[in-house]
Amino acid sequence: MSEQLTVAMPKGRIFEEAVELLRKAGYQLPAEFDDSRKLIIDVPEEKMRFILAKPMDVPTYVEHGVADIGVAGKDVMIEEERDVYEVLDLKISACYMAVAGLPGYKKKDINPKVASKYPNLATQYFKEQGEQVEIIKLNGSIELAPLIGLADRIVDIVSTGQTLKENGLIELETIVPITSRVIVNPVSYRMKDKTIDQMVERLYNVIEEGSE
Repeated sequence: MSEQLTVAMPKGRIFEEAVELLRKAGYQLPAEFDDSRKLIIDVPEEKMRFILAKPMDVPTYVEHGVADIGVAGKDVMIEEERDVYEVLDLKISACYMAVAGLPGYKKKDINPKVASKYPNLATQYFKEQGEQVEIIKLNGSIELAPLIGLADRIVDIVSTGQTLKENGLIELETIVPITSRVIVNPVSYRMKDKTIDQMVERLYNVIEEGSE
């Protein structure tokens, strides 16, 4: 008899794509699931409870054990560095992290500034490049920073590149590819290993079938 699993999911595109994968894996999720405004959704027939959260908060819920499993972008995993197990690449919501700036950008020797929603990731990247920069954390509209002189460059997620183009920016460097991953609380993995492994296996099989 399987135990109940609590799953933390990010709202938005990742949620929609992850729900589709779960349905393909045979999980019976109600139709109203997609349009619900609730933050906690119980699916008793599948012995599952879903917590809908901001993407950056999902690893926190999983690390602290209020969720057994979560779905989080690799960007969030790198930025947050939470104590969780990463067990499966869902290969959904593919994009990448990049450095961008205005056309004709030239590196500054004195006090170069970079704006980002991902200060830890950005700091780590420029450190690896041997470049000292000042990181300015912003929570949205990162593309504004070079346009108003707040920063010389930005580090942000790029999907199609359309947002950069519309704001007159160009990609300068690619940092890392991003997809969404299944993450697990270490204690939950010990206590509910069979149930979690079963879910991971079912999702893995769907992903493999889709890639053939």
